Amino acid sequence: MCGIIGINSNKPVSSTIISSLKKLEYRGYDSAGIATLSNGLINEVKSEGRVDNLEKNNLVQNMEGTIGIGHVRWATHGIPNSINAHPHSSQNVSVVHNGIIENSTILKKFLVGKGHKFKSQTDTEVIVHLITEHLKSENVINSIKKTLKLLHGSFALGIIFKEQPDLMIGARRGSPLAVGYGPGENYLGSDSYALKSMTNKISYLNDGEFCIIKKDQVEFYDEDGKKINKKVLELTSEDQKYDKGDYKHFMAKEIEEQPLTLKNGINEYIDNSNKNINIYNFPWKVEDITSIKLIGCGTAYHSCLMAKYWFEQLTSLDVNVDIASEFRYRNHRFKEKTLYIFVSQSGETADTYAALDLCKKNGMKTCSVVNIIESSIARDSEFVLPIHCGTEIGVASTKAFLGQILILYIFALKLGLLRKDIENEVFLQKLNDLKSLPELVEKTLKIDNKIQAISNTFNEAKGSMFLGRGFSYPIALEGALKLKELSYVHAEGYPAGEMKHGPLALIEEGMPVVVLAPRDSYYKKTISNMQEVIARGAKVLLITNKSKDEVLSENIWETIEVESANEDLLPFLLTIPLQKLAYYSALKKGYDIDKPRNLAKSVTVE
Repeated sequence: MCGIIGINSNKPVSSTIISSLKKLEYRGYDSAGIATLSNGLINEVKSEGRVDNLEKNNLVQNMEGTIGIGHVRWATHGIPNSINAHPHSSQNVSVVHNGIIENSTILKKFLVGKGHKFKSQTDTEVIVHLITEHLKSENVINSIKKTLKLLHGSFALGIIFKEQPDLMIGARRGSPLAVGYGPGENYLGSDSYALKSMTNKISYLNDGEFCIIKKDQVEFYDEDGKKINKKVLELTSEDQKYDKGDYKHFMAKEIEEQPLTLKNGINEYIDNSNKNINIYNFPWKVEDITSIKLIGCGTAYHSCLMAKYWFEQLTSLDVNVDIASEFRYRNHRFKEKTLYIFVSQSGETADTYAALDLCKKNGMKTCSVVNIIESSIARDSEFVLPIHCGTEIGVASTKAFLGQILILYIFALKLGLLRKDIENEVFLQKLNDLKSLPELVEKTLKIDNKIQAISNTFNEAKGSMFLGRGFSYPIALEGALKLKELSYVHAEGYPAGEMKHGPLALIEEGMPVVVLAPRDSYYKKTISNMQEVIARGAKVLLITNKSKDEVLSENIWETIEVESANEDLLPFLLTIPLQKLAYYSALKKGYDIDKPRNLAKSVTVE
């Protein structure tokens, strides 16, 4: 979960590398570093903390060199400090790395026996010493080939050499890596986002491939060292310059952007003139799909749980959900008529990509729901459903979550119609209801004052619970996750009916409990569960939808009402106050909302 940038140019590169690293901070931000070649030497500068700390270093401000690599880190091996920060360098070679070298301990023992001395606690440093060792008897290309064959695990690498000041090497296995093309210079990046400010022409390395990047030429090779050709893709211009504007944080902006992003998603998929859903080039006949398996991590996993309810309601398909990090370690019975759907904001989530890769190797039908259409998961899926949310910078996902569940709901509706599991009249009514969703979300966003007032209670408590039934259960899980991510307080999401099967033991006087109880088919049952926690001293925050009917309970601490909608769409509205609760709780604590501690936006390690 680190960010890599490399530039080989005719002009000094340090300031451009620093600018690009700032764009990559969403991938990691506990340390940063840069290395360039100048005057026949590798010049390396590293710092603990954010890229701003690195930029302030006088050595960086005076750094020369027309070829260089940079890195922002999310620690896997070794504590975050300047020694463990990347790049890692010997006298002859400098390396930046995203991923994990699983056999680093064995390799380090071998290298120490050869007389190599290690400075850091990282797994990455073994790569530096392996290349250095091989350079004693091999040329650069053979040194790289021999080194890569010894590495177990995942990696994206950027490498420069003291004795080869005209070239930079990139290599990939498991972790994403992109090459960008410009006039008189070429680039290496862990994703396209940091490269977009310099070029819109990109190629992507596949697993096992490496490349040689010169100022005016790029050559690609497969894992056996055979030269290969690569397509040059032209990136879309939809992700224009994205800044906070008048907002204090990206997350605040992204929460408020949700009506617009939902509208964009609806406009992309709904054909108003024909009163239908446009999902083009679907590669399978619907009768060849009898079951669905939804796979994701974190917030994307909650999107999958939400979609399970919709697919079961709108289709007769058998539906299951899997956590991606567990998926490939089980003994699966792959079935020809199962559609595997992979959900990921970045499209680079390592666990989700590994699950996709396993399904592909077994000849399964694969579909991805992603925000980045140039991503690895999108490129390797047979069918892609983009969520059209635009750039999301805040590490804690907000608009991408609503985008994911929107597209999954639309897909469930379409399959239900095609399979004749729902009648056309029902389909048209739900389609019509969906068009009003952006306006309902916009109205629901106007709840700031009440949320701000109650956020202190959650900050002061040693823990909290989020409860929901049916459609509200995955939203309860997502609300608890958001509070954990941003405010660093313990929070758990539960099905409301499960409280009496153990979690009630945790309820004590004054404990805040969020109860999601919209006026849906589960309402009365959820209110009964709510009364059980109130009777044991909990302070209940009830989140429901507006209605003329009074709430069927007493002794509720606070109530927040969202707008009313049909039962399918209530989860979208219930999500809004939970996002704001997490935001304002973290704001009052003075935490870094866009970059919570220990987390990264694009999780590219297992």
